[in-house]
Amino acid sequence: MSTHRRVVVSWSSGKDSAWMVHQLRNDPGVEIIALITTLNEPADRVAMHAVRRTLLEAQARELHLPLWTVPLPFPCSNEIYESRFQAGLKPALQLGATHLAFGDLLLEDVRRYRCNLLKETGLVPWFPIWCGESSGGTSDVARRIPQTGFKAIITCIDPRQLSPDFLGRSYDTDFLQDLPDHVDPCGENGEFHTFCHAGPIFSHDISVRTGTRLERDGFWFLDLEPGEAGAKDPRD
Repeated sequence: MSTHRRVVVSWSSGKDSAWMVHQLRNDPGVEIIALITTLNEPADRVAMHAVRRTLLEAQARELHLPLWTVPLPFPCSNEIYESRFQAGLKPALQLGATHLAFGDLLLEDVRRYRCNLLKETGLVPWFPIWCGESSGGTSDVARRIPQTGFKAIITCIDPRQLSPDFLGRSYDTDFLQDLPDHVDPCGENGEFHTFCHAGPIFSHDISVRTGTRLERDGFWFLDLEPGEAGAKDPRD
């Protein structure tokens, strides 16, 4: 018999977090109690994904979940990140949380870091969509995400690994087919990041429109802006 888990989700605003929530909501032994997200404090945007707070909050509303944000300075040292993130988890124990779920799929060093981060928090680290080197691996996850009805947009690209021409594309079968062989189809090596705006976990799709593209600190970013309710997705 499975143990009941009260879970806080580490929410990036991207496809992997969305896929993880989908899996957790299909598990009767899991109760998601909140999302937690780190923000670039000067920009007031999701760290690395560069998604506006307003769109992050729209996701939380459509998920019907509380959102906890952890503001981080930029640049941010590991010491400051760890201190602020751990402090941001304090409400979790007051609400009876047992686990913090991460959407990591592949990298063992990242998994070890997360486990060490939670050692003194009272929360158990959990990796519910972890595939490691299993058969199919991230390719299987990548294929299933759009097939299940999720829609996401590429919002950040590391040009050392992937052409900026992919910025703003939908995360779909065509995108996956066009990726160079050396790029992980889920972007697990930091090749790209996404914003998930539709899927079976949301009460309604989140309307967005594409804005400015810019290069900053060695990465390419796409600014997504809130769209009008009911507006057509510009990528459809």
